Amino acid sequence: MEEFRYIPKKQLFDCSVSLDGAKKYFVWDGIPEGLPFEEADTLDCSVEFPVDTRVRKISYAPSESVKTKSTVISPKDRELVQVISVRVSPARLSTRTVVNCAPSGKYSVLLCCHTVGQERFSTNEQIEIHVQKDASLDLVVMQNENSLSRHSSDYRIRLEEGSSLSLNIVTIHAGNVSNKIHSLIAGKKAVCNLNGLYLADGQQIVDTDVVLVHNAEETVSRQLFKGILDDNSRSRFEGEVVVSPAGQKTEAYQANNNLLISDSARASSDPHLVIYADEVKCSHGSTAGSVGDEELFYMRSRGISEKEARILQQQAFAGAVLEKVSHPELRDRLSCLVEKRLRGENTLCAGCSRGCC
Repeated sequence: MEEFRYIPKKQLFDCSVSLDGAKKYFVWDGIPEGLPFEEADTLDCSVEFPVDTRVRKISYAPSESVKTKSTVISPKDRELVQVISVRVSPARLSTRTVVNCAPSGKYSVLLCCHTVGQERFSTNEQIEIHVQKDASLDLVVMQNENSLSRHSSDYRIRLEEGSSLSLNIVTIHAGNVSNKIHSLIAGKKAVCNLNGLYLADGQQIVDTDVVLVHNAEETVSRQLFKGILDDNSRSRFEGEVVVSPAGQKTEAYQANNNLLISDSARASSDPHLVIYADEVKCSHGSTAGSVGDEELFYMRSRGISEKEARILQQQAFAGAVLEKVSHPELRDRLSCLVEKRLRGENTLCAGCSRGCC
């Protein structure tokens, strides 16, 4: 395991998801080390709809007409970039990150979010993703913060002709998390895959809000968001797939599934479609329930304890999202972190000032 020191506060930060061969950058309380920190235009994701539109609007913090300081990530073709963001000061923080993928390239980016210590961290971040013509981006976001933290992430995504995006958001731990995603498929034959896994217990709250707009022909989108909720935790999922009049021959699939492992955990889900085109294939659905008694009985009949059987069920439930992560080493490390979280091993670190992920 690599060790990284934050000299001003003499705190030790360990990152167990640090990947071999990745180009690593650090962002300390919003200040990047080695990455460009410059002016950047706001990404245009606006679309005109008929007068009777039912499309929801996701609020987006930066003004459309004002340039702001941004951390700019412009990965090289076939290069794996890892950005490790660490909160060490309890002051409220607002950040903006721009990921720009040049035409025809293949890119991989990992964004990690951590807190050091048990202060009440509050973070508002805007993440803008522009995948240009015939480019592909594999983006993984790993959120792992303390139980008192509040983290709001607003994603603004634009896909051009022939491009593809695979976005996987894995929320290992946090106090109150909000992930808002506004994705515009602007070019013909573009593909957008959005996946999320969130784990919550105690009094934790996880909100996911998605608006995905198809504004070109022959485009494809797939969404899979899954949550495992324990104790008094809460989750809310609201997803909207919009097919504009220009989105003929669209294929769009959306699903939200929640596993409730305590009687007091709650999950609300509202996936829906808004379609202005005639020739489409679209579906959506959601489920919320407890572990399967038949599967539990089968494993117990094979000599597996009830506690272990329940953990195995939860791992299998989470695996459907984790398998979407294409990088084998990253997928294995995330699976290991999820297993530790489900087994309650992370609670042993509650009073520690080290920021292990």
